[in-house]
Amino acid sequence: MELLIDHMTVEDVSGVTVIEEECFPEQPWSYQAFLSELENPNAITLIAIAEHEVVGFINAHFIQGEGYINNIAVTFTHRREHIADMLIKKLYQNAKQQNLKFLTLEVRVTNTPAIELYTKHDFTRVGTRKNFYDKPQEDATLMTLKLV
Repeated sequence: MELLIDHMTVEDVSGVTVIEEECFPEQPWSYQAFLSELENPNAITLIAIAEHEVVGFINAHFIQGEGYINNIAVTFTHRREHIADMLIKKLYQNAKQQNLKFLTLEVRVTNTPAIELYTKHDFTRVGTRKNFYDKPQEDATLMTLKLV
């Protein structure tokens, strides 16, 4: 399978929204929310395309030398194909080009596969955010990757 990692365009928003709703059915970002990210100068949304279909994405905000990963998702049918790895690596390259100091994110404390993914990419646990998530209510582990 050939995979392309690229920046999200207006044409990709529908595909990204479908993945968002599949992966986060309790509180998905809306089509409009992803569309507005295209106009946000601090936002970056990278997509993974396989066979002319969006199969994954990562969204982050780069603000004053810092990077905040908001969301990463891969459609269920394309999990375990290293797509999330490729998205993180491409975001990392963009962050380095922008001279960011770090990338950081929150992840549910019970989301072991995601924590293992981030740890594999040298993110380290730096704290906990109590009751960060709703539906169900849960703490978040704060993880950071230092870039300088």
